[in-house]
Amino acid sequence: MKVLIPTPLLSYTGTREVQAEGGTLAALLSDLDHRFPGIRFRVVDEQGRLRPHVRFFVAGGQVFSLSQPLRGDDTLVIVQALSGG
Repeated sequence: MKVLIPTPLLSYTGTREVQAEGGTLAALLSDLDHRFPGIRFRVVDEQGRLRPHVRFFVAGGQVFSLSQPLRGDDTLVIVQALSGG
């Protein structure tokens, strides 16, 4: 599956588009973490919840659960909010 990486996570992947596998969002993020160690912790917290400043989109809709089923021909878009003052 194609995964589009936001700028704040480029230090892990080195590229804006990567390939990953997984039947659910959790499995896909585990595969990404295997390929790019540490990336999962940037989007999932210590309690296994999606971090509030990160959004996931598949097929034009937002994904709210790690158990969300994914298809191999989907594209996952990760969007990370930026804040500051």
